Amino acid sequence: LMSISVLGVSAWMRDYLNNVLTLTAETRVEEAVILTYFPVVHPVMIAVCCFLIIVGMLGYCGTVKRNLLLLVWYFGSLLVIFCVELACGVWTYEQEITVPVQWSDMITLKARMTNYGLPRYQWLTHAWNFFQREFKCCGVVYFTDWLEMTEMDWPPDSCCVREFPGCSKQAHHEDLSDLYQEGCGKKMYSFLRGTKQLQVLRFLGISIGVTQILAMILTITLLWALYYDRRDPGADQIMALKSDTSQQLTCHSVELLKPSLTRIFEHTSVANSFNTHFEMEEL
Repeated sequence: LMSISVLGVSAWMRDYLNNVLTLTAETRVEEAVILTYFPVVHPVMIAVCCFLIIVGMLGYCGTVKRNLLLLVWYFGSLLVIFCVELACGVWTYEQEITVPVQWSDMITLKARMTNYGLPRYQWLTHAWNFFQREFKCCGVVYFTDWLEMTEMDWPPDSCCVREFPGCSKQAHHEDLSDLYQEGCGKKMYSFLRGTKQLQVLRFLGISIGVTQILAMILTITLLWALYYDRRDPGADQIMALKSDTSQQLTCHSVELLKPSLTRIFEHTSVANSFNTHFEMEEL
């Protein structure tokens, strides 16, 4: 269940980053983000979660059927996956996006605003609306960028503090404070240089790691119990037979000694009587 949840979070994060990468295309930040998240983090998380689903199912079967081989394989697989996750976590701690904000990148972002709202660029329109709503910003530097770079008479409705159809037109004519005043350029770079995404990945990795450690401890406990439950019964029977045999031999030796003791007592009584008779004759 946790692996399925992590898969869902990974898919959400990939879609989240794709919207940002759509706006930062052809800039140095796009390359930095791709090199940080997509070659290692997402493939490793997806592969590990898919493998954990299979491992969890086999571990469940091994527990239900009390199969030692499946449980040993389950423990070994968890240990290997834990080592992979640990290495990936150490790698993410060493990765930080430190790309400085440059005016050329701002110009590139502003140049892409001209395609907003065109039927061929619905994906770009969706990315701009998503980012402006999510980060409460408007334009690249200021909301007037929409008026400068496009043929629009007012910014998109996603720039409104309280969004509703036609809100930007109303704000443009009545009160500009109803629009987000801060541009999205600096927020975009702050988001990409920040550790929000890495913190989410680290939290997920730590959660899975703790769960795996608990699962490994429980697996070892179960293996220990099954090992002692499935010890060779022949050894116990042999030990029991040995103890029974020793007891029987002891009893048999006692029985064998009984006639000898009886004969000794008889000879002793005969000797005593003979001595008595000899003494009487001497008298």
